[in-house]
Amino acid sequence: MCITPETPVINLRGRLYDFSVPKVMGIVNVTPDSFYQGSRTAQADAVERRVMTMLEQGADMLDLGGYSSRPGAPEVPEDEEYARLARGLEVIRRVAPQAIVSIDTFRAGVAERCVREWGADIINDISAGLLDERMAATAGRLQVPVILMHMRGTPATMQTLTEYADPLADTISELAERIRMFREQGVADIIADPGFGFAKTTEQNYRIMRGLREFACLECPLLVGISRKSMIFRPLGITADEALTGTIALNMAALEGGANILRVHDVKEAVETVKIYNLLHA
Repeated sequence: MCITPETPVINLRGRLYDFSVPKVMGIVNVTPDSFYQGSRTAQADAVERRVMTMLEQGADMLDLGGYSSRPGAPEVPEDEEYARLARGLEVIRRVAPQAIVSIDTFRAGVAERCVREWGADIINDISAGLLDERMAATAGRLQVPVILMHMRGTPATMQTLTEYADPLADTISELAERIRMFREQGVADIIADPGFGFAKTTEQNYRIMRGLREFACLECPLLVGISRKSMIFRPLGITADEALTGTIALNMAALEGGANILRVHDVKEAVETVKIYNLLHA
């Protein structure tokens, strides 16, 4: 595929990084309590194994998180969150120095340290700056791409904030406002994330998935993260451990809806899904 004026691109490491082919982002959680047990890699050797496996399977980038955002997760002090991320970043930069790494944090101070001290490439803020008002200015000063996700409230309160006039229209509108705020602070490279599972019911999640192409109006690359989430396993009456098949099915739906990045626990299956999608649209 070639880059056209309609192809989403970001400036990454001083070069244009295009999404003419959808990308796969592998999830690496340096936490003891992420909702999917298979993603937990608190120890350095476990991080190394997971990182190397994901890259060998074709991951285009990695998303490193040190603070679980599952409902009811305990608060993590800022110093502890940074210490977890630093341990993970040390491993990644040692075993895969060229890997593109996104830092999953809503704290501006943590994000800045990870970028300046470890060369993190992208900031992934689940609150789009709502939980730390310094984030937009920090990202603008650092001049790194950001992922802005739609959420209301905090991980502890978000599931009490699911009243929408229209889940799709309201999510796009609220996310557009956050994007505008970051652009005003000089952030040029923004990836939008609808925030599946965050301040949304199962029904609302599927309404947004059906209307995913409407997010094109934001004029940003689109990230979709639905891997093994409750919107898959609850309707099927299974657990997160059993939700791979549903994840694959919904990832294909996301690609058909215009997703440029799939954020996943299972890289091999996502890479194969992208390949099949590309064959369908060759």
